[in-house]
Amino acid sequence: MADLNLRPVRDDDAEGLIALIGGIFSEYEGVYLEPDDLDSDLQAYKTYMDSQGGEGFVIDGDGKLLACVSYCPIEGDRFQLKRIYLSKDLRGTGMGLKLLHHVEDLARARGAKTMELWSDTRFTRAHSFYEREGYQRQPETRDLHDSSNTTEYQFIKQL
Repeated sequence: MADLNLRPVRDDDAEGLIALIGGIFSEYEGVYLEPDDLDSDLQAYKTYMDSQGGEGFVIDGDGKLLACVSYCPIEGDRFQLKRIYLSKDLRGTGMGLKLLHHVEDLARARGAKTMELWSDTRFTRAHSFYEREGYQRQPETRDLHDSSNTTEYQFIKQL
Protein backbone atom coordinates (compact mmCIF):
# COMPACT_ATOMS: atom_id res chain seq x y z
CA MET A 1 0.00 0.00 0.00
CA ALA A 2 1.22 3.48 -0.83
CA ASP A 3 2.06 6.04 1.82
CA LEU A 4 -0.91 6.85 3.99
CA ASN A 5 -1.72 10.44 4.83
CA LEU A 6 -3.78 11.48 7.88
CA ARG A 7 -5.26 14.92 7.29
CA PRO A 8 -8.24 17.05 8.26
CA VAL A 9 -11.41 16.32 6.32
CA ARG A 10 -12.43 18.78 3.61
CA ASP A 11 -15.80 19.47 2.06
CA ASP A 12 -14.47 18.22 -1.29
CA ASP A 13 -13.98 14.76 0.30
CA ALA A 14 -17.71 14.11 -0.14
CA GLU A 15 -17.35 11.63 -3.02
CA GLY A 16 -14.61 9.71 -1.24
CA LEU A 17 -16.49 9.59 2.08
CA ILE A 18 -19.67 8.40 0.38
CA ALA A 19 -17.73 5.71 -1.49
CA LEU A 20 -15.87 4.58 1.65
CA ILE A 21 -18.85 4.46 4.01
CA GLY A 22 -21.29 3.24 1.35
CA GLY A 23 -18.90 0.40 0.55
CA ILE A 24 -18.66 -0.57 4.20
CA PHE A 25 -22.44 -0.44 4.63
CA SER A 26 -22.84 -2.72 1.58
CA GLU A 27 -20.96 -5.44 3.50
CA TYR A 28 -24.07 -5.78 5.69
CA GLU A 29 -27.37 -7.05 4.38
CA GLY A 30 -30.02 -4.36 4.51
CA VAL A 31 -27.71 -1.47 5.48
CA TYR A 32 -27.84 1.48 3.11
CA LEU A 33 -26.13 4.86 2.98
CA GLU A 34 -28.55 7.77 2.54
CA PRO A 35 -26.37 10.64 1.22
CA ASP A 36 -29.42 12.80 0.43
CA ASP A 37 -31.17 12.21 3.75
CA LEU A 38 -29.84 10.76 7.02
CA ASP A 39 -26.22 10.91 5.80
CA SER A 40 -26.45 14.31 4.09
CA ASP A 41 -23.74 15.62 6.43
CA LEU A 42 -21.26 13.79 4.19
CA GLN A 43 -21.99 16.21 1.34
CA ALA A 44 -19.92 18.88 3.15
CA TYR A 45 -18.47 17.07 6.14
CA LYS A 46 -15.96 19.72 7.22
CA THR A 47 -18.68 22.36 7.26
CA TYR A 48 -20.92 19.98 9.22
CA MET A 49 -18.21 19.19 11.79
CA ASP A 50 -17.37 22.89 12.13
CA SER A 51 -21.06 23.57 12.88
CA GLN A 52 -20.89 20.96 15.66
CA GLY A 53 -17.68 22.40 17.12
CA GLY A 54 -15.84 19.23 16.16
CA GLU A 55 -13.11 17.98 13.88
CA GLY A 56 -12.94 15.26 11.25
CA PHE A 57 -9.99 13.45 9.75
CA VAL A 58 -9.40 11.12 6.83
CA ILE A 59 -6.65 8.81 5.73
CA ASP A 60 -5.93 8.88 2.05
CA GLY A 61 -3.65 6.69 0.01
CA ASP A 62 -3.61 5.03 -3.37
CA GLY A 63 -5.68 7.95 -4.69
CA LYS A 64 -8.71 7.33 -2.48
CA LEU A 65 -10.02 7.77 1.04
CA LEU A 66 -9.29 4.70 3.14
CA ALA A 67 -10.56 5.75 6.57
CA CYS A 68 -12.28 8.51 8.48
CA VAL A 69 -12.94 9.54 12.07
CA SER A 70 -14.43 12.56 13.79
CA TYR A 71 -15.49 13.84 17.16
CA CYS A 72 -17.40 16.76 18.64
CA PRO A 73 -18.48 18.14 21.99
CA ILE A 74 -21.96 17.33 23.22
CA GLU A 75 -22.29 19.16 26.51
CA GLY A 76 -19.79 20.20 29.14
CA ASP A 77 -17.01 17.61 29.31
CA ARG A 78 -18.97 15.02 27.28
CA PHE A 79 -17.86 14.42 23.68
CA GLN A 80 -19.01 12.12 20.90
CA LEU A 81 -16.96 9.87 18.63
CA LYS A 82 -18.48 10.01 15.16
CA ARG A 83 -18.01 8.15 11.91
CA ILE A 84 -14.98 5.95 12.48
CA TYR A 85 -14.77 3.78 9.36
CA LEU A 86 -11.87 1.87 7.84
CA SER A 87 -11.61 0.22 4.44
CA LYS A 88 -11.08 -3.54 4.39
CA ASP A 89 -7.41 -2.93 3.58
CA LEU A 90 -6.84 -1.09 6.87
CA ARG A 91 -8.87 -3.26 9.24
CA GLY A 92 -6.72 -5.31 11.57
CA THR A 93 -3.61 -3.19 10.94
CA GLY A 94 -3.80 -1.09 14.11
CA MET A 95 -4.91 1.97 12.14
CA GLY A 96 -8.34 2.01 13.81
CA LEU A 97 -6.64 2.19 17.19
CA LYS A 98 -4.44 5.06 16.01
CA LEU A 99 -7.46 6.98 14.73
CA LEU A 100 -9.42 6.35 17.93
CA HIS A 101 -6.55 7.47 20.15
CA HIS A 102 -5.97 10.53 17.94
CA VAL A 103 -9.48 11.90 18.49
CA GLU A 104 -9.60 10.82 22.15
CA ASP A 105 -6.38 12.78 22.75
CA LEU A 106 -7.77 15.82 20.95
CA ALA A 107 -11.00 15.64 22.95
CA ARG A 108 -9.06 15.29 26.24
CA ALA A 109 -7.03 18.39 25.31
CA ARG A 110 -10.36 20.20 24.99
CA GLY A 111 -11.48 19.06 28.46
CA ALA A 112 -13.33 15.87 27.62
CA LYS A 113 -13.91 13.47 30.50
CA THR A 114 -16.39 11.21 28.70
CA MET A 115 -16.61 9.98 25.10
CA GLU A 116 -19.77 8.40 23.78
CA LEU A 117 -20.67 6.82 20.48
CA TRP A 118 -23.61 5.18 18.79
CA SER A 119 -23.21 2.09 16.60
CA ASP A 120 -25.59 0.03 14.47
CA THR A 121 -26.50 -3.20 16.29
CA ARG A 122 -25.28 -5.15 13.25
CA PHE A 123 -21.70 -3.85 13.45
CA THR A 124 -20.51 -6.53 15.87
CA ARG A 125 -16.83 -6.37 14.89
CA ALA A 126 -16.80 -2.66 15.71
CA HIS A 127 -18.49 -3.37 19.05
CA SER A 128 -15.70 -5.78 20.00
CA PHE A 129 -13.14 -3.11 19.10
CA TYR A 130 -14.88 -0.45 21.19
CA GLU A 131 -15.20 -2.76 24.18
CA ARG A 132 -11.50 -3.73 23.99
CA GLU A 133 -10.71 -0.02 24.12
CA GLY A 134 -12.75 0.58 27.27
CA TYR A 135 -16.11 1.62 25.86
CA GLN A 136 -19.02 0.10 27.76
CA ARG A 137 -22.25 -0.72 26.01
CA GLN A 138 -25.19 0.99 27.66
CA PRO A 139 -28.72 -0.38 27.98
CA GLU A 140 -30.06 2.54 25.94
CA THR A 141 -30.71 2.09 22.21
CA ARG A 142 -32.12 4.42 19.60
CA ASP A 143 -34.00 3.79 16.37
CA LEU A 144 -33.11 5.97 13.38
CA HIS A 145 -36.29 5.25 11.36
CA ASP A 146 -34.24 5.06 8.16
CA SER A 147 -34.32 2.80 5.09
CA SER A 148 -31.92 0.39 6.86
CA ASN A 149 -34.26 0.03 9.85
CA THR A 150 -31.29 0.96 12.06
CA THR A 151 -31.20 0.45 15.79
CA GLU A 152 -28.06 1.69 17.50
CA TYR A 153 -26.35 0.79 20.74
CA GLN A 154 -24.80 3.51 22.88
CA PHE A 155 -21.24 3.06 24.17
CA ILE A 156 -19.52 5.29 26.75
CA LYS A 157 -15.91 5.55 27.90
CA GLN A 158 -14.51 7.58 30.75
CA LEU A 159 -11.42 9.37 29.46
